[in-house]
Parts: sequence; structure tokens; C-alpha cells
Amino acid sequence: MKNQRTNPVLPRLNDKRTEVSVPQSQMFDIKASFVEYRKQNPGEPTYDSSQGDGGASLPGVPQHILQWAYKALLSNGTGYGKPAGSEAYRKAVVEDYWQSKYLSPENVVSCCGGRDALLKAYAAVQYLSGTEGGFILVSQVPWISYKWGPYMVGSNTLCATGDEYNSWAITKDSITESVRYAAYCGKRVSCLVITSPDNPTGRYTSLEEQVGLIRHAFSKGIPYVLCDWIYHWVSDYGPYDLNKFYSYFTGCERDRIIVMDGLTKSLGASNIRNAHLLASVEVCNTIARRASHGVIPGFYGEAVAYCAYKAGFQEVSRHTTKPISESREIVKSFLDKHRIRAIVDQGYYAFIDVEEWLLKECMSSSSELGIWLARHHGFAIVPGSYFHEVASNWIRFSYALPPEETKRNLEKLYSLWNK
Repeated sequence: MKNQRTNPVLPRLNDKRTEVSVPQSQMFDIKASFVEYRKQNPGEPTYDSSQGDGGASLPGVPQHILQWAYKALLSNGTGYGKPAGSEAYRKAVVEDYWQSKYLSPENVVSCCGGRDALLKAYAAVQYLSGTEGGFILVSQVPWISYKWGPYMVGSNTLCATGDEYNSWAITKDSITESVRYAAYCGKRVSCLVITSPDNPTGRYTSLEEQVGLIRHAFSKGIPYVLCDWIYHWVSDYGPYDLNKFYSYFTGCERDRIIVMDGLTKSLGASNIRNAHLLASVEVCNTIARRASHGVIPGFYGEAVAYCAYKAGFQEVSRHTTKPISESREIVKSFLDKHRIRAIVDQGYYAFIDVEEWLLKECMSSSSELGIWLARHHGFAIVPGSYFHEVASNWIRFSYALPPEETKRNLEKLYSLWNK
């Protein structure tokens, strides 16, 4: 297997002379291919393991939570909300959801989903650290919107060096190397992003590992670290303990850490559009001031979150977390049985090495395989090449599905592999 150790930056840099043209997410190409197959093959079965949306493939938000939130919306009315979110919502995030000993509602910003939260965070850290046009440092095989999102706020993306035998995880050495590379480009790293469980690889990073990476990033002059925990409820280890996490840091260090979480994965609430950021009052106020001229969070999304937090989030999210946990065991057993090399950790993605399949079919990369599967067999996966060229021999298989459907999709995929 190839073990690439490159530290590529996307081909162009945002600077005073030029801006990068941001393409549409390739995830929509998968959906288009699926539509094409259904048109040409009416009545034929399809197999969708591309989902990053549990609300599309699992039951989604429980009806009683949606109805409770709708009553709150009727009572609240449809006028503008507050740029950082309603007071009741922010209080529920701190007290009911996180049960935090370190935070107050002033440390919470409500956002219209994870992408909105990330863009707001990127803009704030650049402004506050004086690193406009700097790099957002992500893993070598990042989620597609990590790859392109920074360019939308005048920043740049830097992919840390990685090793496929370590799931392309960010390491202390790769942080050091990335800071040096940024300096070589005449720029600084504005923010390190640590996401766990990871999209697309599913790799899980313990709190202790994250603490070590954060401290190393600070020692190398990186002003902020953003921890994306949006998949952490979809884990056999349970959600992260925020109080334990914060206990490792001083107050000044905590002011440089931003935590992101939301409803998308744990509650199957993709189109509800609610996520939140936990950050210093300075960061939160900066985001809120800018949001007052930009995107103000919608009340209904906040109401759904508020009701879910008040009802007891562990129980409310069980309809999502339970079938995913069962599907994870099916995936692990199936791939082990057939001796298929893969990363199956937490979250709800398995990252599968398909180099043997590509060689057999004389295909150049997993993107070619993905198109062939969707157009000719009604089977959707996400090619690893969509995330980064070093993962061109891999595919992302989603098991955000009922267990019986996960098993059916694996068996179909294996039969096509061995055709």
C-alpha cells in the first residue's frame, strides 16, 4: 500500500489578489446518480450507504419532541430572534445538556447547523488572532466541507500530514510540520480542527489524546483549537464529558478552545438546522455581533434542541444511537469475516480499502467505482477520493441505517466486489 507523507495545500491560496472558486459538494453528485438509476430502473432495489443524515435513513427526531417544539414556536411567534440564540436555549445547553461547571449561557452561540457554526468560528478566530488569510488546519483526509469551508470566509485550508495505518490522524509531529509549512507560505495557522468521531474515517480520539494535541498546538503558536464533537453521541463509549475535558486546562487555555456540537447526527435532525458553539465570551460576542448582520439562528431549531435537552437527551436520542450501535457490530463482524481491510471505529462510517477491487476492474480510483455502483447497480457510497487524493483507494460506507438494511447493503456490496 502507498503511504503518502505529503502536506498539500489546495492549489490556490486566498490572498489580496485572488479568491478560490468553491465547487458544489460532490455529495450531491451521488444523489443525482441515484435519481438517474431510479428513472432507468423503476421498481429495482437500491442500496444507499452514502448517508450522513440519520434523519433520512433512520426515524429522525421523535414526533413528540417536534410537536412540543411547535407549541413553543406558536407561543414565541415568528419575529427575529437573538443573534446568539434565545436565553432559554443557551441556558438549556449549559445546564441540561452539558451540565457544565465551567460555562454560563454567555459562553454559548446558537447556529443554523454545523456548517454555519464552522464558518462563524473561522471568521471569529481569524479576526481575534489577527491571522486573516491564515490556515485552518485539518486532517489529511477531511470531511468535504472542511476542505472548502475556510475559503468562504477568506481563510485557507491546510491538510496535516497523515498515515493511512493510523487513519490519517493528526499528530503532534504533523502539527509542528504544518506550522512550519504555513510560515514557509508566509502565513499562520489560525485554528486547528480536531473532529471525533471523525468524518469520513470514523476514527475516535479520546479526551486525553485531544488534550495532548491541543496543548501541543498552543505551544507551537496556534491561537485557537476547535473540537468538532457532533458525532460523539453516536459512539459505544458514550458522549464526551465536558467537565472532565475542561478540567485539564487553565481558564486562559479554555478561552482558546471552541467546542461544536449539534442535533444533526445524534438526533437525525439535519434539516432542523441547529448546532451550538461553546467558547469564550469574547469569541461568542464577536460571532453574535457579526451574526446580527448575517445569519441569525431560527427559533424552531432552538426549540427542538431545548425540548430534547429538557426531556433527557440520552433517552431522546436512543432511537438513533441504538440501531447505529447494532449496525456497527454487524459491519465489524462482516468485514472481519471476509478479511476486508477497513477502519471501523465510532461515529457511523466505515472507511473501506477497495484497492484490490479497483485493480481487478482496472479502475483508476474510488470515484470511478462510485459512479459505476450508483449508475449501474443503484448502490451509493462516497468515494474516498472526494475527501483527498491520498484516499483514492478507499470508500466511505455509512451504517446510519437499520441493522437489517446495513446487513443487506454489505452483502450486496460484497457480491458486486466478487462478481
